[in-house]
Amino acid sequence: MKPTIVVLEPYGGSTRHHNPELPFIFWDDAAVTRGDGIFESMLVRGGRVCNLQPHIDRFCASAELLGLPAPRPEHWLKATEEALGSWGEAEGTCVWTYTRGRAATGHPSAWIVIKPIDETTLRLRIDGARVMTAPRGYTVNTELPTNLSGPATAPWLTVGAKTLSYAANMAAKRYANANGFDDVIYVEDGRVLEGTTSTIVAVRGTNLYTPPPGGDILPGTTQHALFEHASWKGWRCHEQELSVTDLLEAESVWLLSALLISARVTRINEVELADPGEEARDRFAHMVDKALG
Repeated sequence: MKPTIVVLEPYGGSTRHHNPELPFIFWDDAAVTRGDGIFESMLVRGGRVCNLQPHIDRFCASAELLGLPAPRPEHWLKATEEALGSWGEAEGTCVWTYTRGRAATGHPSAWIVIKPIDETTLRLRIDGARVMTAPRGYTVNTELPTNLSGPATAPWLTVGAKTLSYAANMAAKRYANANGFDDVIYVEDGRVLEGTTSTIVAVRGTNLYTPPPGGDILPGTTQHALFEHASWKGWRCHEQELSVTDLLEAESVWLLSALLISARVTRINEVELADPGEEARDRFAHMVDKALG
C-alpha cells in the first residue's frame, strides 16, 4: 500500500492531501537542516488510532520541551481523520511530524503520514528480539544548577521529548544488527534505561517492572497503557530501577512500543533467556493488545 500524506497548517488547521511520489519539504526546513522538531508514531487498526490520548499528551509535552508553538490537538485530530478516511481499515503506522519550519518564514511545518508497518517490526512481534546491552554514550543531568561551583548541567538536552534527532539511536541499532542482534538496551551506571525505540518491561509472576520514566528515559505510551490495564486486572505494576541481572532473572522480558506492541527478549548479550512457555507468552501479549484497545 502507498502511504497517505496529509499536510497540515498548524495555526489555522487547513489541510491538503499530498502525492507520496512527490517531495514537499523545503530545503531550509529545520527538520532537514537541524533535525529540529518532534514526531509521534501511533498504531492504526480498524480505521482508528490506538491509545490516542497518551500520544497526544506526549506530543504536546515534547513540543513544550523544544519551545515549539503549542500544537492544537483538534487540528491534528481532524487531519488524522482525513488521513484515516483515505487509508482504510488495514493495520498501519500513523506518524505526526511537527518541525520548527522554514528559516525563510519562521513558521512551523506539520504533516501526518499513514503507512504500512515494516517487515522487521512484524517479524520481531512473532520471533522475539535478541538484544545487546550498551551505554548510551552520555549521561544527562537536566536539573538547573543550584550554584555556579556545582556540577555542570544541561537542561537543554531534552531526552524526555520525542524529537526528530534519532541518528544516534539508529546508529546503535545498526551496530547491533551488524553484530547479530536485533536491538540495544541502554545501560548506564548499572541501570537499565530503555531500548533504542522501546520501553523495557520485566515479568515475575503477576508483577510487572519497568525503569521509572522521565528524565533520561522517554515515557512509553504502550507501557503506560499496559500498566493501567494490568493494574485493573489485578497485576502489581512497579516503576523502579532495574539492573541487567534483574532482567536475566525475570520470567520474561519484553520490548514495548506503539508499533512493535510487544516483542519478547529471547537473548541478552550471550545469554539465551528461558522461554516462559506459550501460555505465559500469549497471556502477556494478549494483555498488551487489550490495553491498546
